[in-house]
Amino acid sequence: MSLNGERELGGDPVKPPVLDQGTASRANGQAVNSRAVCYVCKHLYSDPKILPCLHTFCADCIRRLEPVSGPGVRGAEASAPARPGERPSVTVLCPVCDSEAPLPPGGVDGLTTDHLALNDVLLESLLDESCELACDLCGEGSAERRCGECSANLCEFCCQAHRRQKKTSSHAVVRLQDLRRSGRVAMPVLCPLHPGEELRLFCETCDRPLCRECVVAAHREHACDYAAHVLPRHGEYIRQLVRRVQPHAGRLGEALRGVERAREAVRARAEDVAREVRAFTEEHVRAVERHGQELLRRLEDTRVRKSSQLLLQGAQLGQALADVRAAVDFAERLLANGSEAEILAAKGVTVRRLRRLAELSYSVHPVAAADDIRFLPQESAGQDGPHPLFGVISVRAVDPQKCVIHGEALQAGRQEQPGHFALVCRDAAGEPVSKGGENVQVSIVHTERKDCAIKAAVVDNNDGSYHVSYTPVEAGAYSVWVRVKGQHVKGSPFVLLVKSKARRHRGTFHCCTFCSSGGRKEARCGCGGTMPGGYQGCGHGHAGHPGKPHWSCCGSGNPECSRMARREDLVYHRCSVLH
Repeated sequence: MSLNGERELGGDPVKPPVLDQGTASRANGQAVNSRAVCYVCKHLYSDPKILPCLHTFCADCIRRLEPVSGPGVRGAEASAPARPGERPSVTVLCPVCDSEAPLPPGGVDGLTTDHLALNDVLLESLLDESCELACDLCGEGSAERRCGECSANLCEFCCQAHRRQKKTSSHAVVRLQDLRRSGRVAMPVLCPLHPGEELRLFCETCDRPLCRECVVAAHREHACDYAAHVLPRHGEYIRQLVRRVQPHAGRLGEALRGVERAREAVRARAEDVAREVRAFTEEHVRAVERHGQELLRRLEDTRVRKSSQLLLQGAQLGQALADVRAAVDFAERLLANGSEAEILAAKGVTVRRLRRLAELSYSVHPVAAADDIRFLPQESAGQDGPHPLFGVISVRAVDPQKCVIHGEALQAGRQEQPGHFALVCRDAAGEPVSKGGENVQVSIVHTERKDCAIKAAVVDNNDGSYHVSYTPVEAGAYSVWVRVKGQHVKGSPFVLLVKSKARRHRGTFHCCTFCSSGGRKEARCGCGGTMPGGYQGCGHGHAGHPGKPHWSCCGSGNPECSRMARREDLVYHRCSVLH
């Protein structure tokens, strides 16, 4: 058998007849199985090849596709250099899903042959009762039977001769009429290098099916086994990949329906705003009417733009869904209808496609929202002659990641003392939003005690800014969540450190503890220095003295207490010494 599925008998190639599928029907009016027809040429497959995206086309149709990258393609990225003896890699676009399909170094001939498509082509040839099949042996008689071992169509005379030959006497020969009723025709998968030899073995080292001649000639030292033995393991691996990929179909379908609902919401919202615009413009004269028409035009532009964004997202999600469904359908059909050799022959391209789809990433949220479209009737819109105009269409939406916080009270606070900070909302371009009304949520919760929270008050200034105030009851570390429209602003959650309530210290302000202690030699200054020699007044010249008045706590001379009061400007601090 050659690469395009032809079987050579007696030197004459046997090729299934090509039906003109311009009308997608047989001569008797019955519809042709779409799986046997090439999407590009609309004819029955001829040498069908599988692209990496698992879509099948005729080899000649793939050769006629315009390359998007590779040698001689202007403006395309340079492809990876080919190894010596290999042709440079070329990438084409799949006519069905528009995905980039890199061709192997061997070109189109190196792609995997779709043996299931060849079976469908053969079945269509048999189902077309108006198509007269000639005997593959004598070429004269009308074929009425088919040998399943030789894949040859035989007339009655040649069939009798076929059964009398010792080599073919055990072959199973069935009537073509019975094959038409069964709806299933399977041709043996033959080795392209050794005609007449079936691919009954599989090389684990090279990951490809082989015939006996291939094993003896080039794979003698490799790990080879019968295809029937390795099929359960490889088939189960494909089933596992199918189970990983299949859930994407449900999620993609739901995401696509969400996009459609969002489109409907945008349309409904646009109609609601249009009614508001019409109600507003009815109270004015011709100048206001012209202004109203301008508002409707801008609204339509916004709707078209948002709908286009949603349509594009819907097309991308729909294509992803189609890719998943097509891959799953192909894999399931391969596992259900393919023989061992057919499954293993398509195993490589199938696994690669399923792996890629299993790692598919996509957003299930619509890229455009209906709530961003607003009609602001109080905003000035300039003048039309002497008539002032009011009312604008606003599509500026607040971007939580662009909102900013002002005020140090978001990082540090004091127990039982009020703190406040400001939130300024901005759009995606970073420009301040001049209107309030956003859903701003502020939560302040203790990081260690979840039952300890601070109630925050949010005041809308109606100019795009919000004033947030709070009064902590207990000291400690708190987590501050600031959210707009349910999304965290940039930097949220923040860490707020609340210090303990301060009290006035009972010490006195004097130059040093030596003076206040009556001149005891063991007295120590609040700065840590000592004044030996008894009471001689305070000369401020001893080592470690700051050279200016400073706090010395209560004059007790205790080093722990004195250590807490070394800064001259420290008025409030916690003293752990009992006075």
